[in-house]
Amino acid sequence: MGWTDERVELLKKLWQDGLSASQIAKQLGGVTRNAVIGKVHRLGLSGRAAPSKPQRTTFKAPRPARPAPAAPAAPRRIAEPVAAQHAAPAPVRYVDETPGTATVLTLGAHMCKWPIGDPSLDSFTFCGRRSEENGPYCHEHAQVAYQPAQTKKKSSAAELARSLRRYI
Repeated sequence: MGWTDERVELLKKLWQDGLSASQIAKQLGGVTRNAVIGKVHRLGLSGRAAPSKPQRTTFKAPRPARPAPAAPAAPRRIAEPVAAQHAAPAPVRYVDETPGTATVLTLGAHMCKWPIGDPSLDSFTFCGRRSEENGPYCHEHAQVAYQPAQTKKKSSAAELARSLRRYI
């Protein structure tokens, strides 16, 4: 649909009233938002009565506060009886955590990330013990994950000939 004098006048009026290009395009019909913007630019229209406003107010719910990051897993302390807490402080005793206590949600930065079980099952966990300083696994799992390189034997001519016979 072309730009008749009537449509151009209506465009100018709606633009001065503060309607958005999309709203004007809907009222005019047969033109796109980009066509309205192009015509406004070619006509040199600038000042507006008020900036365009969305038709409906949008309510944005505030974001929930982020939970505090979980502290790195340290060995658990054995709880002392209440009466013993009021006496002289006893030395702190630590117990090694058993593997398989960490989930994806509780896994921390310094916890062993060795998977335990089938990832498709609800019982899937991670080791969760304290990891070594420079790696993702505890000492035991690091020994399994990182095998030392095997030394290669020097092949003699007879062994080379025997291995090549398979391909001849």
